[in-house]
Amino acid sequence: MKLVIVAGPPSSGKTAVIRQIIRGIPGMATAYLKIDVTRAFEVEELVQEFGIPAKVVYSGDLCPDHAGVMVLADALSWAKNEGADLLIVESAGLCLRCAPYTTQALGLVVLSATSGIHTPLKMGSMVALADIAVITRTDLVSQAEKEVFSEHVREVNPSLELIETNAVQGTGMRYLLREVEQFPAITDAGTIHLRGEPPLGVCTICIGKKEIGWQNHFGVVRTLDGADYLYRGD
Repeated sequence: MKLVIVAGPPSSGKTAVIRQIIRGIPGMATAYLKIDVTRAFEVEELVQEFGIPAKVVYSGDLCPDHAGVMVLADALSWAKNEGADLLIVESAGLCLRCAPYTTQALGLVVLSATSGIHTPLKMGSMVALADIAVITRTDLVSQAEKEVFSEHVREVNPSLELIETNAVQGTGMRYLLREVEQFPAITDAGTIHLRGEPPLGVCTICIGKKEIGWQNHFGVVRTLDGADYLYRGD
């Protein structure tokens, strides 16, 4: 079974890209896992359109990327039991300090060309750790904007393969379909691990402390004029 993990900002076109993958490789039995925070509607749409096995996990108070890592082992077992040749995991894409990509997975970051030419520079590890960047809505921006956008993607990750598309119509998607088809299957699910480095740690805000000011917090803290993070506590 192959594993594809799709990340990207909200409303960048992730589900449209996934729909094109499922439609474009009809001979590959696909399972779909959606990680979101509070609500998701993509699961019902894809099940209705393609009749594939699908699940949704709501992360709630957890970072969606962290929740995805926690449930991925179970998801692989579930997809295998469903007879899937491909498991597609779609992340909510709301955390810019970490990324959901793992080893033995094809990491796709989906970015909308209409989100602004500086967007790739703001995505951090979501772009830096991906294998392929799918740039959507390229038909809605000028050639100059498209070129600057692509250069900013390469500035973050020079080795990233870029695919420009109007994902709704599927233009340019044959290159992505080829990459998915040629990507190797998982060899040992027990050795899969998170590709990037986790964040520095859990701060007191993460566990419910509401007071403002670093003086009222412990763990990893930051002052207004300090260049580095500090650690307060034992």
